[in-house]
Amino acid sequence: MLNHRLVTAFFAIGIGLVFIFCKLGTPCFYWLQMLLLFSYLIIEFAGAYFIGLNFHLTSLNHLNKNENKIALTFDDGPSEPQTIKVLDTLKKHNVKATFFVIGKNISGNEAVMKRMVSEEHSIGSHSYTHHFWIDMWSRKKLKGDIEKSLSEIKNVTGHDVKLFRPPYGVTTPNFAYVLKELNLRSVGWNVRSYDTSTSDVNKILARVLQQTQNGSIILLHDRLDYAPELLDKLIPALKEKKFEFVTLA
Repeated sequence: MLNHRLVTAFFAIGIGLVFIFCKLGTPCFYWLQMLLLFSYLIIEFAGAYFIGLNFHLTSLNHLNKNENKIALTFDDGPSEPQTIKVLDTLKKHNVKATFFVIGKNISGNEAVMKRMVSEEHSIGSHSYTHHFWIDMWSRKKLKGDIEKSLSEIKNVTGHDVKLFRPPYGVTTPNFAYVLKELNLRSVGWNVRSYDTSTSDVNKILARVLQQTQNGSIILLHDRLDYAPELLDKLIPALKEKKFEFVTLA
């Protein structure tokens, strides 16, 4: 499978060969160099944007596909009262989930975090700032941000975090380096609900049900006002299909 190192090596060899041919007097096809560069940038962009490709780092994108276990995961919380309502709904249906929290959102929502732990949900980091340009940051700045999120979570819950979901699902070589240093496991998904793109619960429901299969990791967001309504429809529908809900701890 293609990955960042392989593609970079192939590109470097290609550029090197073109340069050597030019030095040997062979006509220099500058359009070929531009084509190689353009192709490289396109592949790198796709590899960064689609976490399921495991291009820059290996993420947990699904569970065992031979078992009927699935995982509900929530990004961007905690937020009040939305996350509280999501927890209420999960409790009503006796389902555990995994929450990837943003560190800066923890202040003022400590009780929500403690409730997640007491009700046996799993918690992972979704960075401290969830900054729009976080994937462009240096290793040092990125590491500091993630470490701050881990510290905030531990200070409130008393637990170390081992799971991390990159903001926007974007991966880079710097993320790969930092996560390895911090001994964190990257978590992606293979069912994207697109619940932030539409508020039509029935459309989201249909999309998730159509894609979910054995081993699915489902991406949702607990900051949305209509998340409880979605869960009230989604969870029973998935239970009818005999799926077992698990956390990613």
